[in-house]
Amino acid sequence: MNTQPNYKKTLFACYLGFITQAIAANFAPLLFLTFKNTYAISLDKIALIPMVFYLTQLLIDLAATKFVDRIGYRNCVVASQILSALGLALLAFLPEILPSPFVGILVAVVLYAVSSGLIEVLISPIVEACPFENKDGMMSLLHSFYCWGAVGVILGSTIFFAVFGIENWRILTLIWALLPLYNTFNFISCPIERLVEDGEGMQVGQLLRLPLFWLLALLMVCSGASEISMAQWASAFTESAMGVSKTVGDLTGTCMFAVFMGLARVFYGKMSEKLDLTKTMLASGMLCILCYLLASLSTLPILGLAGCALCGLSVGIMWPGTLSISAQKCPTGGTAMFAFLALAGDLGGSLGSSVVGVFADFADGNLKAGLLAATFFPLLLIIGLVILKRVVNKVLP
Repeated sequence: MNTQPNYKKTLFACYLGFITQAIAANFAPLLFLTFKNTYAISLDKIALIPMVFYLTQLLIDLAATKFVDRIGYRNCVVASQILSALGLALLAFLPEILPSPFVGILVAVVLYAVSSGLIEVLISPIVEACPFENKDGMMSLLHSFYCWGAVGVILGSTIFFAVFGIENWRILTLIWALLPLYNTFNFISCPIERLVEDGEGMQVGQLLRLPLFWLLALLMVCSGASEISMAQWASAFTESAMGVSKTVGDLTGTCMFAVFMGLARVFYGKMSEKLDLTKTMLASGMLCILCYLLASLSTLPILGLAGCALCGLSVGIMWPGTLSISAQKCPTGGTAMFAFLALAGDLGGSLGSSVVGVFADFADGNLKAGLLAATFFPLLLIIGLVILKRVVNKVLP
């Protein structure tokens, strides 16, 4: 007797996959000052750690267009979990073993950055390929687990350090490594379908010659920039605007942003059948502009904090929504399309964060000026969505 594939197991593995990515992206930054004090690493070297992480992730996004379909989804996603577990485990040991602790940290970071890039490219098309109804809602709910993972890493690490002391960070690193190790076995055994059959997906050259793809890529750049501009500067903005400590800034800024972003994705995941995705994203773009303006122009710290937190609500649907629209409008885009969209989102995040920093520097370190400049990205997103809605009237064959 044939049994039906258990795609709920696939979905559960993908949820944990995004939590794994959240650990990779958010845990090491909590230890930057610890690295400085423990290993006498200068701040300019420590600043290279996130740059190496995101550069590695970008390179994997790009390279994945060539190798994922050849190697296969399962092999690649299993490798992503193994590399994440290995990278986190080595982060606890390599700085003590190698002559240069900084080199040890970078080796570990590169390993789990490769994992993060693979997760970003693979998880969305794996879920998109499953025979679920209400794909828009599934995609939104899926991406909410990155938010909950980020909140869990920040809160869990803060509590661990408060109870056991930050000097025991290596133990916590090994604890976090257990999650991708466990999830490796989920991906080994769960059913995984191909997004498109062999020979049916668009080639990279075909995709890059498609005007619609570039419009979708623009939406992804704006989505990434709108999200990451606030996400990366939320803690510093909260500290500077409200005069609170870094711990309070992390909890009220970064955590509140992530919580509201997760809530937005869960809400759309539950209500997607009753909501038009494009109209919802247009409303989100308008709310995002208001949030950036509230954070950057308000003279009351509490209103600035509200703008920061509600910005998470406004950007929640942008990234997964753009992926869903892309899958609908370009169903033969295949793995290459998802990989390029991940690359576009990461580039947007890097661009948006840099714009905030550059304009804040021009204004003598005033982060409000930087956040005001970042208003450009949700505005451009709205323009792109209007063009998409008016010009693209049919799904490509």
